[in-house]
Amino acid sequence: MNEILSKYCPRIDFDSYEDFYRNYKCIVPENFNFAYDVLDEWARIKPDKLALVWTNDEAEMKTYTFGDMKRLSDKAANVLLSLGIKKGDVVMLILKQRPEVWVMINALMKIGAICIPGTYQLTRKDIEYRCNIAEVKLLVSVDDPELVGNIRSALPQCTQLKKIAFVGKQIPEGFIDMGAEIEKASSVFVRPTGSAGTETKDHMLIYFSSGTTGMPKMVLHNHTLPLGHIVTAKYWQCVEDNGIHMTQTDSGWAKFAWGKIYGQWICGAAIGAYDTEKFTPQGILDALDRLHPTTFCAPATIFRFLIKEDLSGYDFSYIKHASVAGEPLSPEVYHKIKQLTGLEIREGFGQSETSVMAATFKWLPIKPGSMGKPSPLFGLNLLDENDQPCDDGIVGNISITNGGDNPPPGLFTGYWKDEEITRNCWYDGTYHTGDMAWHDGDGYYWFVGRNDDVIKCSGYRIGPFEVESALMEHPSVLECAVTAAPDLNRGQVVKATIVLARGFTPSEELKHELQNHVKRVTAPYKYPRIVEFVEELPKTVSGKIQRNMIRKRDASESPQ
Repeated sequence: MNEILSKYCPRIDFDSYEDFYRNYKCIVPENFNFAYDVLDEWARIKPDKLALVWTNDEAEMKTYTFGDMKRLSDKAANVLLSLGIKKGDVVMLILKQRPEVWVMINALMKIGAICIPGTYQLTRKDIEYRCNIAEVKLLVSVDDPELVGNIRSALPQCTQLKKIAFVGKQIPEGFIDMGAEIEKASSVFVRPTGSAGTETKDHMLIYFSSGTTGMPKMVLHNHTLPLGHIVTAKYWQCVEDNGIHMTQTDSGWAKFAWGKIYGQWICGAAIGAYDTEKFTPQGILDALDRLHPTTFCAPATIFRFLIKEDLSGYDFSYIKHASVAGEPLSPEVYHKIKQLTGLEIREGFGQSETSVMAATFKWLPIKPGSMGKPSPLFGLNLLDENDQPCDDGIVGNISITNGGDNPPPGLFTGYWKDEEITRNCWYDGTYHTGDMAWHDGDGYYWFVGRNDDVIKCSGYRIGPFEVESALMEHPSVLECAVTAAPDLNRGQVVKATIVLARGFTPSEELKHELQNHVKRVTAPYKYPRIVEFVEELPKTVSGKIQRNMIRKRDASESPQ
């Protein structure tokens, strides 16, 4: 029996999806704090239980037990207090997948400080904006030279930032060596009580979520978020007690919360971490071979690249369950991965604002291209422009309809310091995600795109994913992004930005071949009138294609 999971789930096993959806319950204690009630509790009852297996591009390997993680996070909590960080203060972490990210996140929870994870792609302007709007008191970063330069140049404009610390081997002069401070700190740390202690509804975590317009929003979560990710880890990713789960993502993205700490540790799984500087198919294949994860989750980009590799020499039988999230996986990629590896990839859907909202849970037959069926607790529905439920086949706004006075664990509490944006999407007890989908007669949801991603061409509404799926069936396409391009006559037209597979070169003949291919496999009006061949697509560190970057560039280049 899993001693931790059973505290929060009165019933763990279910006979069917219907049984799971109707009867799953999650107990939310009054003063739940993941660092004490999960990490430290594992360390108390099973101190030698494996918590983290880490590797990097140089094939170094490190392992940490829950006992190790408790000791290190206690030491880090003492360091934070010595630096003047207290409950309610905001601390920004830019730590890639260094082991210190797990240490620092738990240390911040222990003292009740608010964590802002950041990706190492942040520029000077990004760092300055985040530090000022969130009133960051301490920034802890890896010692990457470019990042150090960006932090140095942003520092004069960061009016609230009191201290900067680095981890690594090349600590810049004049800044705090966080690794050295943790090493020499006391490992004795007592959970604060009274006003210094934490409550379940206290602020815990902020993710900056970039929309298609405006500055990034601050997605605020409280201490219930880890409990919301029990469904993510146990019933979608199917992690196993004493197994190793690997989700490939940088620590700066919400996918880290989904797959690399909360639900996985509650369920007793260790985290497999591949700390890479730049994704390559060979790098991820070698890391998988070293880590041997029991369960594996990755963005669609990784699977798209893997199907173009020679996988005949690899044995993936150690992976018992594979999943994908971040963006939809086209049926073509799904079938090819299954053919090459034997793995059936189960899709999940959610946002930085939530835990998993819908998924192809383990009881469900897979419909390639579908995000599956709704998770329990969220009251998921598709709503039209009048906030009325949509019939089968009608595109609507994916909405959480039970976000009232007592919202379910895993749902954010609002956009911090921006009540207007919060009210625009969260009213009458319903959170409107801004993501569009339709459901079929079997109750499966099918993703269409963000509100702003849907292409409106000559009166038609075209979802980018269906065009991308059609293009991915052509052997010349390694990956692609479909966006709306401005057009004086039609308002918008479909544009395909394409990275070609090895052995193919751009040409007008290939462009016309791809356009005709789309006309054959989907409705002819959806074909891309503009085709651009590029060397690579703009992506986040976690591999998610940034379609908004393509749209912004096209808008700036279009005639006024």
